Amino acid sequence: MSKTLKLGMIGLDTSHVSAFAALLNDPDHPYHVAGGRIEVAYPGIPSQDFELSYSRIGKYTEELSGKYGVAILESAEAVAEQSDAVLLVSVDGRVHLDLFKRIVSFGKPVFIDKPLAVSSREAEEIFALARQYKVPLMSCSSLRYAEALTEELSGAKDDDKILGADCYGPMTIESALPDFFWYGIHSVEILYRIMGKGCVSLSVTTNEDYDVITGTWEDGRIGVVRGNRKGNNQFGALIHRSKTNRLVEAGAHPKPTYAGMLERIMSMFHSGQSDIDPAETLEIIRFLECANQSRRSGATVKL
Repeated sequence: MSKTLKLGMIGLDTSHVSAFAALLNDPDHPYHVAGGRIEVAYPGIPSQDFELSYSRIGKYTEELSGKYGVAILESAEAVAEQSDAVLLVSVDGRVHLDLFKRIVSFGKPVFIDKPLAVSSREAEEIFALARQYKVPLMSCSSLRYAEALTEELSGAKDDDKILGADCYGPMTIESALPDFFWYGIHSVEILYRIMGKGCVSLSVTTNEDYDVITGTWEDGRIGVVRGNRKGNNQFGALIHRSKTNRLVEAGAHPKPTYAGMLERIMSMFHSGQSDIDPAETLEIIRFLECANQSRRSGATVKL
């Protein structure tokens, strides 16, 4: 990455504003990510039914401008026009499709923060627009690139095949968003990083304190997500292999998960190629959608 890209940021109502700016714009950060610098931003319009959106947008806009010297512009279109690549990080997944529609014709690579969208229909429309305008696109949770998970998956022997996984993490429900599209996506991303795409059906067991999503893959493997609203807030997974079982604690490594994700984002911005299959991202959105259906009905739902 010999060139430093001029990055634009859209949607300044999330803590990711601070985390991304620290890693990208501060060369003295111990986990500094090279290849791009946030230089322009558009705060977006806060969601009035979502406290975590409307209560934080002013704070993060001021921080980005005052601490990091980022120019605050008046529209998403202005950011896309003045950038080499765009970080669309609005905390509310419901606004992602509309914002992407406003910038896709500029042809700049885009990262859309989790969740890509809050329905399969919207997710498919986003990727269809990206194909139409030949825009490199990537979306994921930072937990996908937790360093402890990356090291475990890269260090495993080829003949020690993954047979299944039991993943866990906090599962806060946010009333403004459809159930698992808030915190559920984090543990589901861990599951898909381990298992890959191919889930055909799932069922959910739920009560006040916990949700357990059990998915069956087309090859018969089973993947589980345990979501906690009681107890600790740690993310991780028990990976079941043909020869070994391995416990991975996502927070065990000092490298921030955001750093691992931003490294992949910067690679995509420079190369035009994401290391995530779009079909997998779409399946993750469908998985969450079906899990919400099962959570309400108690029935097994086919993807």
